[in-house]
Amino acid sequence: MQIVPLKFRPTDDGALLFADDAGGYFKADQDFLERYVDDSLTQSDHRFLDVNGHAFDGVGDLAYSGFEYRFASRLYSPAELDYVILVPTLRCNLSCGYCQVSRVNETTPGFDWNGETLQAVLRFLGGLSTKRIKIEFQGGEPLLRLDAIRQVQAFCRSKFDHCEFVICTNLQEVSPEAWAVLEEPHVFTSTSLDADRATHQAQRTKNAQTTSSFFDNLDAAVNRLGPDKISALPTINPTNPPPATAVIETFVGYGIRSIYLRPVNHQGFARKRFDARSSASSWNRYHSSFIDALIDFNWDADAPLEEYYFTHCLRRVLRSGHNHHADLRNPNIIGYSYVVIDHDGKFYPTDEARMVSRVGQFDLSMGDVFSGIDRDKIDMLNAEALNNFHPDCVHCPYQAFCGVDLVDDLSRYGRIDLPKHLTDFCQRHTYIFDKIFSLIYSEDPKVGKSLAIWSGAPRFDSSFAKVHR
Repeated sequence: MQIVPLKFRPTDDGALLFADDAGGYFKADQDFLERYVDDSLTQSDHRFLDVNGHAFDGVGDLAYSGFEYRFASRLYSPAELDYVILVPTLRCNLSCGYCQVSRVNETTPGFDWNGETLQAVLRFLGGLSTKRIKIEFQGGEPLLRLDAIRQVQAFCRSKFDHCEFVICTNLQEVSPEAWAVLEEPHVFTSTSLDADRATHQAQRTKNAQTTSSFFDNLDAAVNRLGPDKISALPTINPTNPPPATAVIETFVGYGIRSIYLRPVNHQGFARKRFDARSSASSWNRYHSSFIDALIDFNWDADAPLEEYYFTHCLRRVLRSGHNHHADLRNPNIIGYSYVVIDHDGKFYPTDEARMVSRVGQFDLSMGDVFSGIDRDKIDMLNAEALNNFHPDCVHCPYQAFCGVDLVDDLSRYGRIDLPKHLTDFCQRHTYIFDKIFSLIYSEDPKVGKSLAIWSGAPRFDSSFAKVHR
């Protein structure tokens, strides 16, 4: 019998977590590790590994085929391009200190699509082969270019069988015409809601009048659109975060049940004003306490809450094929299944890549709407966008669930070859998976209830917490 190579990591309860390349995992003790290393596994060891898919008799047998299928299904393969982020303007009517896109003032000329650029964008969309399209309008403040939004929507509805539109707006100024667009079917609103009113004003709106305008519009959005068509993302300063209870109470008050916590990004203006380059440890402490607060809240809540990214990572642990979040894939091939078109018509492989370019750190553009997509530069990055053979990842039990983010590494460190354990990406995701497995193996019924909710199961079965004794 051949044993699938196992990676291991100590856990807080004194045991060891073992995992294979396909994401199969279990806990065992130091004695098992010594038997595994010494090639002296017992009959009981072999039986456990065989039953749980960590062993096979030979290449071509059913167990081997099953393992290879599970391994392959963990890998991300880019589909046809069906998701486009459009930035019709970089102008904005706010000046948030943590702005990651280096926006310009509302009255600044030269940072919008002109008519020629808009028509070139439409020609590009017209050349896509997909039947379904998702368009996300970002900025700046995209509602400043409602005319461009409407033209893109009209074109897409005439071209594609199904269209979904996301408008990322600060909700500061919403005209009757803008409300009419936001209320349309298959249009979703994404905004920023930084914890409670005081935090939001301190980080974004700066004065009481502007703050009141936002919250009045948020109230109107919930009433007119419904909470299911609104996502509100809090940006957290890891060195001075709001209490978890304040965030939870605010989102509950608006009926928004999914909270996507984001630390201040090391991009744009934020990189000059915040110490966001190496904030993983403080962020991890806050995020862990936030997950604990959600678990307590969900225990007797009629309508439970989730932290979106934690739920995403949990589902990547529990099942394969969960690749819909562009920041956590393996391989994380960029510039194919989705692209960004900036205010000047340039293509970028990711939204973060345009931010890196905006501050003059690296030019990660890949052509423009006039000359077409040039992927040669980006494909040099894609050659390194796989963690399966990375020397710092091959011994990590979380490898099958994790990914890479080369653009983030470039932004923070100016290189992609820094040892992974020194990067913010690795430190944050190591914490997340440590937290996930501590909860999976918890016997607390409160934890079990939240894990069931977040994983989409009627209950969280103990079979998810395999142990070999």
